[in-house]
Amino acid sequence: MGYMLLGMFVLALLNVPIAVALGIVAITAIVVVQGVDMLPNLALTMYDGASSFPLLAIPLFVLAGSIMNASSISRRLIALASALVGFVRGGLSFVVIGASMFFAEISGSAVAGVAALGSILIPAMRKKGYSKEFSAAICSSASSLAIILPPSIPMILYAVMAQQSVVKMFIAGFGPGIVGAICLAVAAYVQARRHNFPVEERFQISNVWLRFKEAGWALMLPVIILGGIFGGIVTATEGAALAVVAALFISGVIYREFDVRALYKALIDSGVQTAVVMLLVASSYLIGGFLTEAQLPQQLAQAIGGVTENKYLILLMLNVAFLILGMFLHSAAAIILVVPIVMPMVLAAGIDPVHFGLVVTLNLAIGQQTPPVASVLIAACSIARSDIWETTKVNIPFILALLALLMICTYLPGVSLLLVHLIYGG
Repeated sequence: MGYMLLGMFVLALLNVPIAVALGIVAITAIVVVQGVDMLPNLALTMYDGASSFPLLAIPLFVLAGSIMNASSISRRLIALASALVGFVRGGLSFVVIGASMFFAEISGSAVAGVAALGSILIPAMRKKGYSKEFSAAICSSASSLAIILPPSIPMILYAVMAQQSVVKMFIAGFGPGIVGAICLAVAAYVQARRHNFPVEERFQISNVWLRFKEAGWALMLPVIILGGIFGGIVTATEGAALAVVAALFISGVIYREFDVRALYKALIDSGVQTAVVMLLVASSYLIGGFLTEAQLPQQLAQAIGGVTENKYLILLMLNVAFLILGMFLHSAAAIILVVPIVMPMVLAAGIDPVHFGLVVTLNLAIGQQTPPVASVLIAACSIARSDIWETTKVNIPFILALLALLMICTYLPGVSLLLVHLIYGG
């Protein structure tokens, strides 16, 4: 295992993509330990890993988000959020958080969220006197709510890797998502008072009603998607396909703001994002199978079990491990690489796997804000044209808010499990 980690580190320093590095390390280890006779089976293993039915939801949700980016759906959601919370000091910060929650309920992707909302909101914040670093920081941190709220793509990946119900993971995300939005709002309000940020607009019922009518069809998207999934009408994968059809219908037929050129761009963008994730999944199945045969998960469980059997101490150690991993790995890579290894230990310690899934996704949401990888923060900085390290300094209060959410969800499992238990019992 030590040689495999060293190989991964060297390849990462050489700027080899994580998916390719995983594949190289896995194939090398398999050939060294099991011989070249295993090579013909590797392609089948990778294909089996990437063709799991629940994973089909990922490219479909990504495509739905890309369609939203290319139409006026994002702008309508932002206008509604502004009418609802723009009257608070630093109102645009709250608009970012509110719009991010709306968008998260449709796309499931933090990167898609920051691309769609940041391109509109960051320039608007700059015109109102917000610094480019603050504008990028709040857009980046708020977009990470997409990792926590359903239909979160990292949740789908976790459910597949941990052999858990995707729907249960989605239900468990509502509580932490709402608490997370509150934590970010508190941090934003403190910064607004400190820097005397402006009020966006007066609260008027008539304006709220107007914006609600304009965004009414856009608001139907999460109702259609999540209502179908939670109502047992469609599976998560079928719900993702429904999201694409609904997004196309609303943007193209209802709003009449989506043409063939926009569709082509959406297909290309979603195809590129999907290829990155699915290559990671396929490569991870190689390395996961090898580590399982080597009984590494069982050895790790025994090693930590020898230190402590207290599940809260185990959760603390795993939190530290995932926070560090999140700084260097894409969220999909971290889930795919680590979850199969630690699940036997998690189950042996009596930790609810759905609860642990929320802990994992929260850690990786924070990882998207912490350099050097920080995929969401980098996307926000590129839109705002701000320096990543200066933006990280401004982002610290929001990172602390997400850390507070992590501690709440880690040590108060009811925050994530209450709805699951109410619906499924237990």
